[in-house]
Amino acid sequence: MNAQIHLNDAHQRQAYGLALAEYGAINPAVVVLDADVSSSTFTSYFAKRFPERFFNMGVTEASMVDVAVGLALAGKIPFVNTFAALLTLRACEQIRTCVGYANANVKLVGGYAGISDYKDGPTHFAVNDMAVMRSIPNMAVIAPADNIEVAGMVAAIAEYSGPVYMRISRASVGDVFNAQHVPQVGRGVVLRDGSDVTLVGTGSMMGRCKLAAELLAEQNINARLISLATIKPVDSQLLIQAARETGAIVTAEEHSIVGGLAGAVAETLSFNYPVPIEPVGLNDTFAKTGLDTESLMDACGLAVEDIVQAAKRALARKR
Repeated sequence: MNAQIHLNDAHQRQAYGLALAEYGAINPAVVVLDADVSSSTFTSYFAKRFPERFFNMGVTEASMVDVAVGLALAGKIPFVNTFAALLTLRACEQIRTCVGYANANVKLVGGYAGISDYKDGPTHFAVNDMAVMRSIPNMAVIAPADNIEVAGMVAAIAEYSGPVYMRISRASVGDVFNAQHVPQVGRGVVLRDGSDVTLVGTGSMMGRCKLAAELLAEQNINARLISLATIKPVDSQLLIQAARETGAIVTAEEHSIVGGLAGAVAETLSFNYPVPIEPVGLNDTFAKTGLDTESLMDACGLAVEDIVQAAKRALARKR
């Protein structure tokens, strides 16, 4: 099964599952743990190919993390999988103490991130997972933009030394990169140059940021577009350069504006090169259920037009 086959037609979690199984064939140190949701996280692909390296831990998120730490200490590279909300909240103490404090080489993968699990409500939405994981020392935090990037990130985070949290959408996401893209932990990517304002997006919002940049161009607003898959360690050099050269920033994330991408960007620039910043995200609120992910995102203030209007507000503050 080739991880590149039909990636653009797959959901992000399916692209992840395909890539994980492919990388497992290359790196025998990789082991996979799942909390009895492998049909949803698509770690089932890995389980079928490498049953001796797959561990279904049942609905025991905290214990699953502790077992992964033991495997890491034995020289394995464990990928821990379940829904993002459950992983980052139910197992938070174990992640903080046994993974972060011990600097254990564990890769935590939260599926159904953001509000992509549109029908299950606020208890299952992960709108503060990046904030929680960012606050844990030693933890890298990743939100891939599309299927190509999530597939490439499997190898990138496996080969990164130290704890990683990566969030994955349940929904289909817009295409951002081509097959030649090789993501790197800690490095952002300039997708479009511009001098008036910079749109900094992460994860599922990158497709919407691309559309917003096109709409702004039609209105003679030249927007630079940066894809920031790594929220921590953030690419501070790229952000400072964008602030210097465009003078205004918009952040866009499928997450609360508290503690996620907006927080990372604001912290970086307030210390180094302050400019107007307008955040697009959930405005410190719990989201309700929706008919589908796309309409729920629009209702929560994550629409393409919300990005466009944020860019105009940032420009007005700049002037």
